Amino acid sequence: MDRHKAAEPQSTGIRGLDQILGGGLPKNRLYLLEGSPGTGKTTLGLQYLREGVKKGETCLYVSLSESEEELRTTARSHGWELEGVDILDLTDTGDHLENDSRYTVFHPSEIELDETTRAILQHIEAKKPSRVVFDSLSEMRMMAADPLKFRRQILALKHYFLRCSCTVILLDDRTSDSPDRQLESIAHGVISLDYGPADYGRQRHTLRIVKMRGVAFKSGDHDFNIQYGGLVVFPRLTTERRTPDEAPGALESGVDNLDNLLGPLHFGTSTIILGPAGVGKSTMTIMYVIAAAKRGIRSAIYIFDEGTQTLYTRTEALGMDLKRYVDEGFVTIRQIQIAELTPGEFAHMVSEEVEVHGARLVIIDSVNGYLMATPQVKFLTMQFHDLLDYLNRNGVIGIMIVGQYGLVGNMQSPIDMSYLADTVVLMRYFEAGGSIHQALSVLKKRAGLHERTIREYKIGEGGIKLGEPLVDFQGVLTGVPIFKGSEESLMKAGD
Repeated sequence: MDRHKAAEPQSTGIRGLDQILGGGLPKNRLYLLEGSPGTGKTTLGLQYLREGVKKGETCLYVSLSESEEELRTTARSHGWELEGVDILDLTDTGDHLENDSRYTVFHPSEIELDETTRAILQHIEAKKPSRVVFDSLSEMRMMAADPLKFRRQILALKHYFLRCSCTVILLDDRTSDSPDRQLESIAHGVISLDYGPADYGRQRHTLRIVKMRGVAFKSGDHDFNIQYGGLVVFPRLTTERRTPDEAPGALESGVDNLDNLLGPLHFGTSTIILGPAGVGKSTMTIMYVIAAAKRGIRSAIYIFDEGTQTLYTRTEALGMDLKRYVDEGFVTIRQIQIAELTPGEFAHMVSEEVEVHGARLVIIDSVNGYLMATPQVKFLTMQFHDLLDYLNRNGVIGIMIVGQYGLVGNMQSPIDMSYLADTVVLMRYFEAGGSIHQALSVLKKRAGLHERTIREYKIGEGGIKLGEPLVDFQGVLTGVPIFKGSEESLMKAGD
C-alpha cells in the first residue's frame, strides 16, 4: 500500500458539501463538526450515515446527548426512518460516570475500562462500522476532570478509530468559553457551522471548512439551508469555467435602431440598464429574451419586483408572447420572494441554470429587489462582482436592471455598479414642448462600437421602437436633458 497516496473521498450525502470538499471526506480519518446548537450538526451527521447505508456500509451513531427516540423523531421530521443506521444510546450510562473516571482506557498502559467506553468498544468490535458519528463532545468535556484528560481522551479515540479503519465525525456544540484549538489540531479536518442574526426574514446559515488535511477544498463561507430532507449547501462561485467552451458570438435585439445604437450584446459580457420607474427597462430586456429564444438560446429571468402572471400580462399587451417561449422550454422565470433567500442560495440558483440547463442569457430584475431581499448582508458589491465574473467566464450574457429613484433632475442609484459591467445603458425621461418623452443612450461599452447619441423611443407593439438620433439637447449632464430642437425631429404617435 502506498502510504503517500491520497485517501479515497467518501461522499457525505450532501451534494454541495461534496463539491466544496472535492468529492467528499477522505476515508479512515477523524473529523470535528462544530457549531452552536441549532446549526444542523445532528442532521448533517444523520445524512452522512444514511449515505453510507445507501452504499452498503455499516454505520453507527453514538449518542451521549439525545436518546434514540429523540434521534428517530428528528429523522422523521425530514422524512427518514434510519433503516440500517445502528444507534448506540448512552444517554443513561453517562449519568452514572464519575468525574475521576479513567478516560484514557484505549492506551495500552491503562488497566480499566469505564462503563461508557467499554460499551463503545464492545459495540465497535462487534459491528465493525465504517462510518461513525459521535454526539457529542460537550458531554465528554463535562465528564472529564480537567481539559488535559479530555484532550488525552480525544487523542486516544483518534488512534483507536484509525486502527479500526473507520471514518469518524465528532460533534461539538461549542459549549466552552473559547474555541478549543488543541482539539482542532487533533482532528484531520474541521467543519464549522454557524448562523447570523437576521433583522428580517429567514435566518442565514453558513458553513466553513476550517481545515482539511490533504484536500484542496473551497475556502470561505458557504450558505446552507436546513429544510425538509436535510441540509442543502450552496457552494460559493468559483473561478474555474464550468461549461463547455463555445464560440463567443453575440445577440442582437432584432430592432434596427436599437442595434445601431447599442450594437449586439456579446456572450461573456454583462450589461446594466439604468432608469427610473416605468421607463421601460424590463420591456427592453424581454426583447432580448425573445430574440434569444427565436435563435434557440435559453434564458433565465429572476424577478424580484413583480409576479410572474403580471409579467405575462404586461408583455402580452405589447404583443410579446413570452409565455409561449416559457412553455417551449427556452425561458425559465423564477419569482424570488423577498427575505426568503441568501446571496449564496441565489448564486447557486443561477449557476444551476447555467451549468445544468444551459442558460446563456441571465436577467436580474431588479438589483433594487435583490438589495431589499438581503438588507443585512455586507459586501453585496463584491458578491455581484463574483456573480458577473462567473457569468462572463462561462460565456453568458448577464443583464441587470437598476431602478433609479429621487426627484427629477437628481436621480440616484441604490448601488454604484457601473464599473462592474461591460455595458451601461441609460433610459430616462426628457422634456420637449411641454411633454414628457423617453430617451435611451449608451454610457459605455467595452466590447464593440456604439453610438454616442441620444435616441428617443416609444413603447408599443413589439416592445421598444427607437427614432433617429436627437442632437438639440440642453442639460444632458444633469441627467434630465431638455430638448430644444424642432418638434418635427421627435417621434410621432404610431412611429
